[in-house]
Amino acid sequence: MRTLAPRSTPLRADCVADSAGGLTFDVPAAGGAAGAFMLLRLRGGHEEVCLPLAPAADGRLRAALPSSVALAEGRWDAYARVGAGEPRRLRLGATDLRSLAARTPSGFRGQVAVRIPYARTADAARAGEPPSCEGGLVVRSWVRAPHAEADEPLAGPGVLTVPGRVYGTGLGPRAHAEIRGRHASAPVRRAEVLAGRAGFRFTVVYAALEPGVWDLWLRPAGEAGPAVRVARLLDDVADKASLVRPRVRVDTPHGPLEAGPCYTRDNDLSVSVTAAAGSS
Repeated sequence: MRTLAPRSTPLRADCVADSAGGLTFDVPAAGGAAGAFMLLRLRGGHEEVCLPLAPAADGRLRAALPSSVALAEGRWDAYARVGAGEPRRLRLGATDLRSLAARTPSGFRGQVAVRIPYARTADAARAGEPPSCEGGLVVRSWVRAPHAEADEPLAGPGVLTVPGRVYGTGLGPRAHAEIRGRHASAPVRRAEVLAGRAGFRFTVVYAALEPGVWDLWLRPAGEAGPAVRVARLLDDVADKASLVRPRVRVDTPHGPLEAGPCYTRDNDLSVSVTAAAGSS
Protein backbone atom coordinates (compact mmCIF):
# COMPACT_ATOMS: atom_id res chain seq x y z
CA MET A 1 0.00 0.00 0.00
CA ARG A 2 0.95 3.65 -0.30
CA THR A 3 1.23 6.46 2.19
CA LEU A 4 1.72 10.20 1.78
CA ALA A 5 4.83 11.85 0.36
CA PRO A 6 7.51 12.81 2.94
CA ARG A 7 6.86 15.79 5.20
CA SER A 8 9.81 17.58 3.61
CA THR A 9 7.76 17.76 0.39
CA PRO A 10 4.82 20.23 0.16
CA LEU A 11 1.72 18.10 -0.09
CA ARG A 12 -0.13 19.35 -3.16
CA ALA A 13 -3.49 18.07 -4.34
CA ASP A 14 -4.37 18.29 -8.02
CA CYS A 15 -8.09 18.74 -8.64
CA VAL A 16 -10.44 17.88 -11.50
CA ALA A 17 -14.13 18.84 -11.58
CA ASP A 18 -16.80 16.76 -13.32
CA SER A 19 -19.94 17.86 -15.13
CA ALA A 20 -22.16 16.96 -12.16
CA GLY A 21 -20.28 19.33 -9.84
CA GLY A 22 -18.16 16.68 -8.13
CA LEU A 23 -14.43 17.06 -7.42
CA THR A 24 -11.56 14.54 -7.56
CA PHE A 25 -8.26 15.16 -5.73
CA ASP A 26 -4.93 13.44 -6.47
CA VAL A 27 -2.17 13.53 -3.81
CA PRO A 28 1.45 12.33 -4.24
CA ALA A 29 2.30 9.14 -2.37
CA ALA A 30 5.32 7.05 -1.38
CA GLY A 31 5.86 3.49 -0.13
CA GLY A 32 4.21 2.53 3.12
CA ALA A 33 1.45 0.47 4.70
CA ALA A 34 -0.98 2.90 6.33
CA GLY A 35 -4.42 4.00 5.17
CA ALA A 36 -4.83 7.66 4.21
CA PHE A 37 -7.76 10.06 4.27
CA MET A 38 -8.54 13.55 3.03
CA LEU A 39 -10.23 15.73 5.65
CA LEU A 40 -12.39 18.76 4.93
CA ARG A 41 -13.00 21.00 7.95
CA LEU A 42 -15.60 23.75 7.91
CA ARG A 43 -13.92 27.01 8.87
CA GLY A 44 -15.47 28.56 11.95
CA GLY A 45 -17.53 25.45 12.67
CA HIS A 46 -17.18 21.93 14.00
CA GLU A 47 -18.13 19.91 10.93
CA GLU A 48 -15.68 17.54 9.25
CA VAL A 49 -15.97 15.36 6.16
CA CYS A 50 -13.60 12.40 5.74
CA LEU A 51 -12.84 11.08 2.24
CA PRO A 52 -10.75 7.91 1.71
CA LEU A 53 -7.53 8.34 -0.29
CA ALA A 54 -7.29 5.23 -2.48
CA PRO A 55 -4.38 4.15 -4.72
CA ALA A 56 -4.56 5.59 -8.23
CA ALA A 57 -2.27 5.67 -11.25
CA ASP A 58 1.30 7.04 -11.26
CA GLY A 59 1.94 6.34 -7.58
CA ARG A 60 -0.71 8.75 -6.34
CA LEU A 61 -3.64 8.63 -3.95
CA ARG A 62 -7.11 9.79 -4.98
CA ALA A 63 -10.09 11.14 -3.04
CA ALA A 64 -13.51 11.78 -4.58
CA LEU A 65 -16.02 14.39 -3.43
CA PRO A 66 -19.13 13.56 -5.48
CA SER A 67 -21.95 16.07 -5.77
CA SER A 68 -24.15 13.66 -3.74
CA VAL A 69 -22.03 14.20 -0.59
CA ALA A 70 -23.57 16.96 1.53
CA LEU A 71 -21.28 19.91 2.24
CA ALA A 72 -22.66 22.82 4.24
CA GLU A 73 -22.28 26.31 2.80
CA GLY A 74 -18.97 27.86 3.79
CA ARG A 75 -15.20 27.45 3.38
CA TRP A 76 -13.70 24.03 3.99
CA ASP A 77 -9.97 23.73 4.68
CA ALA A 78 -8.36 20.55 3.30
CA TYR A 79 -5.93 18.19 5.09
CA ALA A 80 -4.52 14.72 4.57
CA ARG A 81 -4.07 12.18 7.37
CA VAL A 82 -2.48 8.74 7.57
CA GLY A 83 -4.05 6.44 10.14
CA ALA A 84 -4.21 8.21 13.51
CA GLY A 85 -1.37 10.58 12.59
CA GLU A 86 -1.44 14.35 12.67
CA PRO A 87 -3.31 15.90 9.70
CA ARG A 88 -1.15 17.69 7.12
CA ARG A 89 -2.36 20.82 5.36
CA LEU A 90 -2.95 20.26 1.67
CA ARG A 91 -1.93 22.85 -0.90
CA LEU A 92 -3.66 23.33 -4.20
CA GLY A 93 -1.81 21.93 -7.21
CA ALA A 94 -2.91 21.78 -10.84
CA THR A 95 -6.62 22.17 -11.54
CA ASP A 96 -9.03 21.43 -14.36
CA LEU A 97 -12.29 23.17 -13.52
CA ARG A 98 -13.59 23.77 -17.04
CA SER A 99 -16.68 21.65 -16.51
CA LEU A 100 -17.87 23.93 -13.68
CA ALA A 101 -18.37 26.81 -16.11
CA ALA A 102 -20.34 24.57 -18.47
CA ARG A 103 -22.55 23.07 -15.79
CA THR A 104 -26.32 23.56 -15.82
CA PRO A 105 -27.82 22.02 -12.66
CA SER A 106 -31.36 20.71 -12.74
CA GLY A 107 -32.43 22.15 -9.39
CA PHE A 108 -35.01 19.34 -9.16
CA ARG A 109 -34.24 18.89 -5.44
CA GLY A 110 -35.21 22.49 -4.82
CA GLN A 111 -31.61 23.56 -4.35
CA VAL A 112 -28.32 24.15 -6.13
CA ALA A 113 -25.04 22.92 -4.60
CA VAL A 114 -21.74 24.37 -5.85
CA ARG A 115 -18.14 23.56 -4.81
CA ILE A 116 -15.12 25.48 -6.11
CA PRO A 117 -11.55 24.73 -4.91
CA TYR A 118 -9.08 27.58 -4.55
CA ALA A 119 -5.72 28.38 -2.96
CA ARG A 120 -5.90 30.30 0.29
CA THR A 121 -3.74 33.43 0.06
CA ALA A 122 -4.73 36.90 1.21
CA ASP A 123 -7.51 35.73 3.50
CA ALA A 124 -4.97 33.76 5.58
CA ALA A 125 -2.99 36.93 6.20
CA ARG A 126 -6.13 38.87 7.11
CA ALA A 127 -7.01 36.21 9.66
CA GLY A 128 -3.55 36.52 11.28
CA GLU A 129 -2.60 32.96 10.38
CA PRO A 130 1.02 31.85 9.79
CA PRO A 131 2.57 31.97 6.29
CA SER A 132 2.31 28.17 6.09
CA CYS A 133 -1.44 28.61 5.53
CA GLU A 134 -0.84 30.50 2.27
CA GLY A 135 -1.55 28.33 -0.76
CA GLY A 136 -3.65 26.00 1.38
CA LEU A 137 -6.40 24.15 -0.45
CA VAL A 138 -9.89 25.41 0.37
CA VAL A 139 -13.20 24.17 -1.03
CA ARG A 140 -15.79 26.93 -1.15
CA SER A 141 -19.26 25.43 -0.92
CA TRP A 142 -22.65 26.98 -1.57
CA VAL A 143 -26.08 25.47 -0.95
CA ARG A 144 -28.90 27.68 -2.19
CA ALA A 145 -32.57 26.69 -2.03
CA PRO A 146 -33.92 28.12 -4.25
CA HIS A 147 -31.18 29.85 -6.26
CA ALA A 148 -31.17 32.91 -8.56
CA GLU A 149 -28.14 32.67 -10.86
CA ALA A 150 -27.09 35.94 -12.51
CA ASP A 151 -25.70 35.90 -16.03
CA GLU A 152 -23.30 38.66 -17.09
CA PRO A 153 -24.86 42.03 -16.05
CA LEU A 154 -25.45 44.38 -18.98
CA ALA A 155 -24.49 48.06 -18.57
CA GLY A 156 -26.61 50.72 -20.29
CA PRO A 157 -26.99 54.50 -20.04
CA GLY A 158 -27.62 55.02 -16.34
CA VAL A 159 -28.95 51.49 -15.80
CA LEU A 160 -27.82 47.94 -15.14
CA THR A 161 -29.78 45.05 -16.62
CA VAL A 162 -29.50 41.77 -14.70
CA PRO A 163 -30.43 38.63 -16.65
CA GLY A 164 -30.43 35.25 -14.99
CA ARG A 165 -32.03 31.90 -14.29
CA VAL A 166 -33.90 30.61 -11.28
CA TYR A 167 -33.50 27.08 -9.90
CA GLY A 168 -35.63 25.19 -7.41
CA THR A 169 -38.79 27.24 -7.89
CA GLY A 170 -40.90 28.89 -10.56
CA LEU A 171 -41.53 32.53 -11.41
CA GLY A 172 -45.08 33.59 -10.61
CA PRO A 173 -47.10 36.51 -11.97
CA ARG A 174 -46.14 38.65 -8.96
CA ALA A 175 -42.41 38.04 -9.27
CA HIS A 176 -40.26 41.12 -8.79
CA ALA A 177 -36.76 42.12 -7.76
CA GLU A 178 -35.77 44.06 -4.65
CA ILE A 179 -32.83 46.46 -4.39
CA ARG A 180 -31.94 46.74 -0.71
CA GLY A 181 -29.55 49.25 0.86
CA ARG A 182 -27.01 47.32 2.91
CA HIS A 183 -26.18 49.85 5.60
CA ALA A 184 -28.74 52.63 5.25
CA SER A 185 -32.36 52.90 6.31
CA ALA A 186 -33.40 53.82 2.75
CA PRO A 187 -36.60 52.14 1.57
CA VAL A 188 -36.35 49.03 -0.54
CA ARG A 189 -36.62 49.70 -4.26
CA ARG A 190 -38.63 47.37 -6.48
CA ALA A 191 -37.88 46.43 -10.06
CA GLU A 192 -40.21 44.72 -12.50
CA VAL A 193 -39.15 41.23 -13.52
CA LEU A 194 -39.55 40.03 -17.09
CA ALA A 195 -39.91 36.28 -16.74
CA GLY A 196 -39.56 33.41 -19.16
CA ARG A 197 -39.85 29.69 -18.49
CA ALA A 198 -36.91 29.69 -16.09
CA GLY A 199 -35.15 32.93 -16.94
CA PHE A 200 -35.60 36.40 -15.54
CA ARG A 201 -34.46 39.93 -16.30
CA PHE A 202 -34.74 43.16 -14.36
CA THR A 203 -33.21 46.63 -14.52
CA VAL A 204 -31.58 48.73 -11.80
CA VAL A 205 -31.91 52.49 -12.37
CA TYR A 206 -28.87 54.14 -10.80
CA ALA A 207 -30.52 57.58 -10.45
CA ALA A 208 -33.04 56.07 -8.01
CA LEU A 209 -30.31 55.06 -5.55
CA GLU A 210 -28.41 57.01 -2.90
CA PRO A 211 -24.67 56.43 -2.40
CA GLY A 212 -23.95 53.11 -0.75
CA VAL A 213 -23.99 49.39 -1.51
CA TRP A 214 -27.27 47.89 -2.68
CA ASP A 215 -27.90 44.13 -2.58
CA LEU A 216 -30.03 42.46 -5.25
CA TRP A 217 -32.79 40.02 -4.38
CA LEU A 218 -35.38 38.11 -6.38
CA ARG A 219 -38.93 37.48 -5.12
CA PRO A 220 -40.07 34.66 -7.45
CA ALA A 221 -43.57 34.43 -5.92
CA GLY A 222 -43.92 38.03 -4.80
CA GLU A 223 -44.27 39.13 -1.19
CA ALA A 224 -45.80 35.81 -0.13
CA GLY A 225 -42.81 33.73 -1.24
CA PRO A 226 -39.11 33.47 -0.45
CA ALA A 227 -36.53 36.21 -0.91
CA VAL A 228 -33.67 34.80 -2.99
CA ARG A 229 -30.26 36.48 -3.09
CA VAL A 230 -29.05 37.02 -6.66
CA ALA A 231 -25.57 35.51 -7.08
CA ARG A 232 -23.19 34.18 -9.70
CA LEU A 233 -21.98 30.76 -8.63
CA LEU A 234 -21.98 28.53 -11.70
CA ASP A 235 -18.43 29.03 -12.91
CA ASP A 236 -14.90 28.35 -11.63
CA VAL A 237 -14.23 31.63 -9.76
CA ALA A 238 -14.41 31.10 -5.99
CA ASP A 239 -14.09 34.76 -4.95
CA LYS A 240 -15.35 37.46 -7.33
CA ALA A 241 -15.02 40.32 -4.84
CA SER A 242 -11.68 41.36 -6.36
CA LEU A 243 -12.98 41.49 -9.94
CA VAL A 244 -13.03 45.03 -11.34
CA ARG A 245 -16.39 45.84 -12.91
CA PRO A 246 -17.15 48.78 -15.24
CA ARG A 247 -18.68 51.85 -13.62
CA VAL A 248 -20.64 54.71 -15.19
CA ARG A 249 -21.19 58.34 -14.22
CA VAL A 250 -24.80 59.41 -13.83
CA ASP A 251 -26.49 62.66 -12.74
CA THR A 252 -29.02 62.14 -9.97
CA PRO A 253 -31.02 64.21 -7.46
CA HIS A 254 -28.16 63.40 -5.05
CA GLY A 255 -25.57 64.92 -7.37
CA PRO A 256 -23.24 63.23 -9.89
CA LEU A 257 -22.57 59.62 -8.95
CA GLU A 258 -20.52 56.69 -10.16
CA ALA A 259 -22.24 53.32 -10.10
CA GLY A 260 -21.70 49.76 -11.22
CA PRO A 261 -22.10 46.10 -10.29
CA CYS A 262 -19.88 44.40 -7.71
CA TYR A 263 -19.67 41.03 -5.96
CA THR A 264 -19.37 40.11 -2.30
CA ARG A 265 -16.86 37.52 -1.06
CA ASP A 266 -19.76 35.06 -1.25
CA ASN A 267 -20.24 35.86 -4.98
CA ASP A 268 -23.57 37.57 -4.34
CA LEU A 269 -24.34 40.38 -6.80
CA SER A 270 -24.68 43.95 -5.56
CA VAL A 271 -24.53 47.50 -6.89
CA SER A 272 -22.04 50.07 -5.61
CA VAL A 273 -22.95 53.77 -5.78
CA THR A 274 -20.43 56.48 -4.83
CA ALA A 275 -20.02 60.22 -5.25
CA ALA A 276 -18.38 60.99 -8.59
CA ALA A 277 -14.71 61.95 -8.49
CA GLY A 278 -14.32 65.74 -8.24
CA SER A 279 -17.88 66.35 -7.02
CA SER A 280 -18.39 68.27 -3.80
